[in-house]
Amino acid sequence: MEHDYDVVIVGAGLAGLRAAIELGQETRVAVLTKVFATRSHSGAAQGGIGAALGNEEEDSWDWHMFDTVKGSDYLGDQDAIEIMAKDAPRTLVELEHMGVPFNRTPEGKIAQRAFGGHTRNFGQAPIKRACYAADRTGRVILDTLWEKSLQAGIRFFHEFNLIDLIVVEGRCCGVVACGLSTGEVHVFHSKAVLLATGGAGKIYKTTSNAMASTGDGMALAYRAGAPLEDMEFVQFHPTGIYKLGILISEAARGEGGILRNKDGERFMERYAPSIKDLAPRDMVSRCILQEIRAGRGIEGKDYVHLDLTHLGEEVIEKKLMEITGFARMYVGVDARKEPIPVQPTCHYMMGGIAADADGHVITDDKGAVFPGLYAAGECACVSVHGANRLGCNSLLDILVFGRRAGKQIRRFLESAPPPLKPPGLAAKTAAFIQDLLDRSGDLSYGPIQAEMAALMMDQVSVFRTEQGLQEALAGLRRLKQRYQRIHLTDKGKRFNREIFDVLELGYMLDLAEAIAVGALFRKESRGAHSREDYPRRDDTHFLVHTLLRFDAADGPRVFTKPVTITRFQPQERKY
Repeated sequence: MEHDYDVVIVGAGLAGLRAAIELGQETRVAVLTKVFATRSHSGAAQGGIGAALGNEEEDSWDWHMFDTVKGSDYLGDQDAIEIMAKDAPRTLVELEHMGVPFNRTPEGKIAQRAFGGHTRNFGQAPIKRACYAADRTGRVILDTLWEKSLQAGIRFFHEFNLIDLIVVEGRCCGVVACGLSTGEVHVFHSKAVLLATGGAGKIYKTTSNAMASTGDGMALAYRAGAPLEDMEFVQFHPTGIYKLGILISEAARGEGGILRNKDGERFMERYAPSIKDLAPRDMVSRCILQEIRAGRGIEGKDYVHLDLTHLGEEVIEKKLMEITGFARMYVGVDARKEPIPVQPTCHYMMGGIAADADGHVITDDKGAVFPGLYAAGECACVSVHGANRLGCNSLLDILVFGRRAGKQIRRFLESAPPPLKPPGLAAKTAAFIQDLLDRSGDLSYGPIQAEMAALMMDQVSVFRTEQGLQEALAGLRRLKQRYQRIHLTDKGKRFNREIFDVLELGYMLDLAEAIAVGALFRKESRGAHSREDYPRRDDTHFLVHTLLRFDAADGPRVFTKPVTITRFQPQERKY
């Protein structure tokens, strides 16, 4: 089946919805989403969205900018970070006017709380900057934008999986997708495509990410010629539930939660004496693992305790109800009376499709654009997060740059030529899927995916070494060879989830290889990338963004581009 739209947006999280709202009143917009829109992973964001509103105490956008630059370990592009920090208060007022039900101060203003790495007066002390709706902030913003999208008449295609980008004569002219319910191939012709497909946390064994976070948009853009940027920077959130990875929001520490080792010691006082448990996530994750390595894990196991027992029932019930419900449901812990067992869990990709602040996908170190192709949200690397994202900057990022991408696409449409329509795309894709169904291989995808996830967790997670990364790359390349021998047990087309599981595994193998190659190239420790064989940050050689070009035959090709530095010169990151 063929469709014609002005714009196709792939992904119905907050970046995709915000762009759709910006476009929907004046253009024909189709939003494709592999899950029902309100199941998008943006709804899992718990703790808050950062903005220098100053509702609880004095604040300013340039303090927010400094904290973000410092949090990024000086790898974030400061021009883009300035845009985000300046636009944050407007974004929050806009959300308020849309009807997002934020918590309120006694005066009726949007309530704010402290979050890791956010400080007053350029690093002097923690500050309340995270605007929140209990511990369901992403959920309520997603629901609100979904309602606005329906009001704008946006057309949604639910449970449609992206199969390929249509690239003709160097420009993107649409996408090919497949509906889960029928297995039918759909070709969407458009003048512009926005990828807002989220992250790829399912590459790792332990993750807070949903099952749908498999990096589809990143991998297909990469295969189509768009470089990936800074893929080695993968955020591990310090407080995932032990063994499960389910997130216990940073809001718990923002409200006063304390991390304790087996001796009951508040160990973060030793590592970050000024802001303690509210240090940036990369630091807290490393500190937890250092405590475990030193034998101070709880009962000699690979976790520590997050203690909320001193906060009181009112704070827990009003502000942390969802996450304490998770603790009760999954590990049988009543957080009002006993600590929660936590360990680092894969949470967020700082890297992604190389993009600029207006959503253009860029193709080289000079900023040349990929005509017709845009990216926003976690699948894109602008880069405002650099080597480490501060908590509550993710919702801000996807809303600010989702809106900007929508505005830029609207300008592009004013002069964009009609899309080129190569014949036979639907038949070609249908034949590809049929070949997949007809395979006579001797392997199933499950064991390959499990081995990939374990390999990445063991060798390419919080701590890395040359030997471990080499072993990971060798292992991933063996898995890519085994991938060619996968066969499907379900030979039907209707509701055949196995087809998409196999395709997603292919995407994740490509992205896992890119992460490992980037990590091997970067011979320093910076932010979330911690090389035990190169423990220091090396600004002389590695104050650059890593760019990776897809090469099916020889593996990713690495090149670099400079970091944009405007106001804050790199310095040692201390808290």
